Amino acid sequence: MSHLNVGPAGIRAGSARIPSPSCSGRNSPALLPGAAPISSTVLTTSQTTAPLRRPVPLRAPIALAASPASQAVCVPFQAGDLADYILSGPLLASCGISPDSVRANVSEWERLGRQLATQLEFDHDHMDPVQRLRIYHYYLPVYWWVAAQLEAHRASGSDTALVLGISAPQGCGKTTLVEQLEALFNAEGRPAASVSIDDFYLTRAQQAALAEAHPGNRLLQLRGNAGTHDLQLGTDTLTTLRALRQPGDSAAVPRYNKSAFGGLGDRADPSTWPVVGGPLQVVFFEGWMSGFAPLHDDAAAAAVDPALAAVNAALRSYRAAWDDLVDSWLVVRIGDPQWVYQWRLQAEERMKASGKAGMSDAQIADFVSRFMPAYTAYLPGLYAAGPTTARPGRTLILEVDRNRSPVQQQPAPVV
Repeated sequence: MSHLNVGPAGIRAGSARIPSPSCSGRNSPALLPGAAPISSTVLTTSQTTAPLRRPVPLRAPIALAASPASQAVCVPFQAGDLADYILSGPLLASCGISPDSVRANVSEWERLGRQLATQLEFDHDHMDPVQRLRIYHYYLPVYWWVAAQLEAHRASGSDTALVLGISAPQGCGKTTLVEQLEALFNAEGRPAASVSIDDFYLTRAQQAALAEAHPGNRLLQLRGNAGTHDLQLGTDTLTTLRALRQPGDSAAVPRYNKSAFGGLGDRADPSTWPVVGGPLQVVFFEGWMSGFAPLHDDAAAAAVDPALAAVNAALRSYRAAWDDLVDSWLVVRIGDPQWVYQWRLQAEERMKASGKAGMSDAQIADFVSRFMPAYTAYLPGLYAAGPTTARPGRTLILEVDRNRSPVQQQPAPVV
């Protein structure tokens, strides 16, 4: 995510000014009275109690744009400034959040903001502009929208967990967003779990067989595109997770090891899969191509790239296998798919810095190039009409910039 443009006078938020971070402020008073205790998470792995994807607190893995403002320490919010700052954010209208609601519930925003700051290992009372933006202009508005989706799901009479499909290009921050939402819902006593379409990739042996069966198709030589997933594994996993509604119910969730075989990847050993316990209220289901609608015929796909015809044919099976199980959709829109190259490089560098094996820069460029035909073919339809099973009132499309920040002018609803 990126920072807002901050000049010497600071960020204008409504009628108030939020000071630019020009002093340490380490001994300044706290923002508001202390938050109430937060309940612990309730999901379990086979060894210990923890959120499904990763335990909190989480160190933010997103590489942020450097600037003097983003490296300085902020002056804490003064009384009344927090509401003004929240109201200056670009996502409120898209998320159905009214100004009156913000002002009436600003203490709740602050309490949840403190929880997010703990998860992200931010010093809440001295956050820089990037950190403030991430929490109060991005993650919390989306959290409130998802919470409203859960209430609508319950009001409809459904007794299954809400399955929230999240469609967003690789590297744009969706995994971090899902991690924080999942942890926040668990902290609030609303048990949640998450799974990615990446967890449903074919095994290395199956992927090698697929590549051998399509020797001239570069889009099927490596994991990623439609056709390289185990659809039945995904269907079974989502069906099981959404049905975990009773105490004592549990399910092991597949995981994929992207660092295996020198970065080519393989499905993780089932003995290492995390186990999630019921009852669940929310299942976050994220993927780079989630909700993509195939082109009307394979010839149209071949016009984009000859290798895409086989991918387009495989994509026709995804709606019935996965998309029909999604109750609400969140789409993160980007201005240019070429940004994925930079984002993927950053992700690979983080993985290698953690001690895991990864791909070289040349391998990354080649790997990402295999996704570009799908972005070219399917993103216009996704942005114009929403995901395949999108419904009015159940779909949020937001847009982020190259630094993963919500843009000021958000797209109008398309569903």
